[in-house]
Amino acid sequence: MSKPNVILICVDEWRGDALSSDGHPYVETPHLDELARGGVRFSKGYSATPTCVPARVALFTGQSQEKHGRVGYDEGVPFDVAHPVTIQSEFKKAGYHTQAIGKMHVHPERARIGFDDVILHDGFMHYSRRKFKQNFAFFDDYVPWLRRQPGSTPEAEYFDHGVNCNSVVARPWDKAEHLHPSHWIGTQAIDWMYRRDPSKPFFLYLSWHRPHPPYDPPQWAYDQYLDIDPYKAVEGDWEQDWDEFRKDGDYQAAFGTLPDRTVHRARAGYYGLMAQIDLQINRIKESLVDFGLAEDTIIAFTSDHGEMMGDHHMFRKALPYEGSARVPFIIADAPSAKDSARGAVMDGVVELRDLMPTLLDLAGVDIPDSVDGKSLAPHVRGEKAAGPVRDYLHGEHVYFAQNIHWLTDGKVKYVWGSAKGVEQLFDLAADPDECHNLAREEASTPQLALWRARMVESLDGREEGFVQDGKLVAGRPVVSILAHTRERIAAVL
Repeated sequence: MSKPNVILICVDEWRGDALSSDGHPYVETPHLDELARGGVRFSKGYSATPTCVPARVALFTGQSQEKHGRVGYDEGVPFDVAHPVTIQSEFKKAGYHTQAIGKMHVHPERARIGFDDVILHDGFMHYSRRKFKQNFAFFDDYVPWLRRQPGSTPEAEYFDHGVNCNSVVARPWDKAEHLHPSHWIGTQAIDWMYRRDPSKPFFLYLSWHRPHPPYDPPQWAYDQYLDIDPYKAVEGDWEQDWDEFRKDGDYQAAFGTLPDRTVHRARAGYYGLMAQIDLQINRIKESLVDFGLAEDTIIAFTSDHGEMMGDHHMFRKALPYEGSARVPFIIADAPSAKDSARGAVMDGVVELRDLMPTLLDLAGVDIPDSVDGKSLAPHVRGEKAAGPVRDYLHGEHVYFAQNIHWLTDGKVKYVWGSAKGVEQLFDLAADPDECHNLAREEASTPQLALWRARMVESLDGREEGFVQDGKLVAGRPVVSILAHTRERIAAVL
């Protein structure tokens, strides 16, 4: 039997609840819902290190942050040196034609990291723009293409409308829709289908920069969500835990109050970008039918992290809360799934590291020993013996001048801040918006002790010294790249 084709779709900053199949009150994703009906939707998918760089390391390597060593947002780290074994390199070794289209967010920017070729658009990359003095040809394929289009100018780019890449300011796209980066990704994917090596199966990594800001969907997509209910912030009894990091009125802040009307427009832009991507995914799915590939292709859909979008007056990512850390997670295995598995919803906790072993397993490719993610193939195939993937997940990120750690089993979440020992405990089943901190209630003491002990177990032996004499210790210095990864980089360089 020939090996199946595999498409891994990773969007940027898409919340896990922002699917109509997940019951979102406003977002409509008919084509992603169709993908879920043809496969399995994992309702408790998480990004353990929820920002662009470390999340993609987990996605490409199949490793936990403890193993890949990236617990913060660090650019300029040579990817091949730090992380030599990737999902694409393993597919390539197995005889696959490997291609990446869209956002990579690796260093150097043009590194192939196991792909036969890369068609690149990372979005607004401050690091790269300054490094190459805005000579886009060195680090971007979209802008040089845009400047060659009829009616364009030699200076045209994605920042012409002036909306920053971490801002809640929203406005419709300022050019024709076919010139939008999200449309360009879809077009590049379809064009590549003509040029792929027909003698090999393919692994295609398809990565949209959106719905990450700027919130600039086409006019129709923006208008589609302007009339939803007015924004009203989700508020809890614990936001003061992070008050020293508030920046009220700052449109690029991670935490702070903004006018409700501003966040309302941001939601319209954010959801509108999702509507546009949903249609692009449908374009690609229909092109697979046209090329005769639909029945031989596995498709997975996820995001590198979510977006707080005003919950608790917080924005952006890196935080342990559901809006930031929970991501969509769909796998549709056209060749081997049983009919009984199609449309299933699995509520066990899964993470980005699980996609590499899952897709290799589904394709019949050996999983390398470096991987500590778990294969979800038994769940995707509908095997009766498929059991829980893990008891609970440990996530973390350097943020708010500390390392914020969290644990969840999908029903309860425990958060610990390393600077001052902030503790938060949420009952996700009864309180999905994480409004009530149970850590302050005497009645929750036994449950708090259980999760605290689990955190001690998760952090025991860490180089930062977060655990001493069996107890969590606040105020320890933090690092964003763990020692074993720093040593591997230094040894090669």
